[in-house]
Amino acid sequence: FDGGRITSDGGGLLLREVDQRIGLLDRLAACFTDHRNPESIEHSVRDLVAQRVYGLALGYEDLNDHDDLRKDSTLALLVGKRDLTGERRVREQDRGNPLAASSTLNRLELGIPKSAISDRYKRIAADNEAMDRLLVDLFLESYRKPPRKIWLDLDATDDPLHGQQEGRFFHGYYRCYCYLPLYIFSGEHLLCARLRTADKDASSGSVDELQRIVGQIRARWPKTRIIIRADAGFCRDAIMAWCETNDVGYVLGLARNKRLQQALGKEMEEAR
Repeated sequence: FDGGRITSDGGGLLLREVDQRIGLLDRLAACFTDHRNPESIEHSVRDLVAQRVYGLALGYEDLNDHDDLRKDSTLALLVGKRDLTGERRVREQDRGNPLAASSTLNRLELGIPKSAISDRYKRIAADNEAMDRLLVDLFLESYRKPPRKIWLDLDATDDPLHGQQEGRFFHGYYRCYCYLPLYIFSGEHLLCARLRTADKDASSGSVDELQRIVGQIRARWPKTRIIIRADAGFCRDAIMAWCETNDVGYVLGLARNKRLQQALGKEMEEAR
């Protein structure tokens, strides 16, 4: 191929404009602690976070995609690199690649907070609680004034697996090996994304997440009415009891059964 340094990811420039308005990447990078030797660093934590986030947003989910993407000058521009061709890299073998390879990004993602300071390679530690708070803060900041009412939508969905990944289980409803992450949204805003194995109930961990999110929202919006909404997988006594104790409304689906269908036959027919 002799087309030169071209890219199909020019739309990422629009994402950069959005980030410059809300400061997501700077704030996300601040959720990490870097224990690396400063004299040996070419890619800051902020650069690594930006490279990974922009890659995901542009459809490059796998880390090994970055073994090719590290050459992309447009992605380097999005990340904020000044050397867009990588010709001024320290090591000769890295020249022509302005961005980090998958091995470096891997160290960012797999660092363990408790051992990062003494680990030989994975020396970047994430503060998961800070990242959780950031998602809710971004949601709160999107409003000029507190709304009268908000809906929190809870959902669990399958994340299919195609290998022997850790925590691999077969889920009878989805009929595949998968993970079963929990999501909480308010409108288009993601407030929680929690990875879980598929051997758990769909509602597992929901009360803990709601307690955290609702508490953070009410600290800023004490008068806003909060209502949760979810399907029958979340119609559990623990969730309803927590909502009633904490003045949170709920609209939850009920699993079908013959007695319920008979009792609601007229209403269901009208709805149909």
